Amino acid sequence: MSETPDAPLAPPEPAVHGAWTPEGSTEPPVRVNEDGVIAVLKTVFDPEIPVDIYELGLIYAIEIEDGGKVKVEMTLTTPSCPSAQELPSQVEEAVRAVPGVTDVQVEVVWDPPWDQSRMSEDARLALNMY
Repeated sequence: MSETPDAPLAPPEPAVHGAWTPEGSTEPPVRVNEDGVIAVLKTVFDPEIPVDIYELGLIYAIEIEDGGKVKVEMTLTTPSCPSAQELPSQVEEAVRAVPGVTDVQVEVVWDPPWDQSRMSEDARLALNMY
């Protein structure tokens, strides 16, 4: 039998169990993961650009705390963006729909300023900006 010393072993995930109450057992809490948050962020589009905000590079950070609290740091293409009021609330609404999310904080940041280099390759192709 061969061993692969190069492959690091990931620590096992801690077991999550439901609780027992006099009414019966409850389901274990759903753990929020970054992939689920990213998936819903990809459903939010800037109304002026036919590319989702994640591929545009408007999402700077996603922080997920134990207990389901999610913080999203995002920016806009410009400070005078006509969607400045609606995009952050659309992000909050989308993330709130992820199973296990208990609270959402969306913070709009301007540093570093957004530029086209933050767009994904897919976004560049969709906008003919390659």
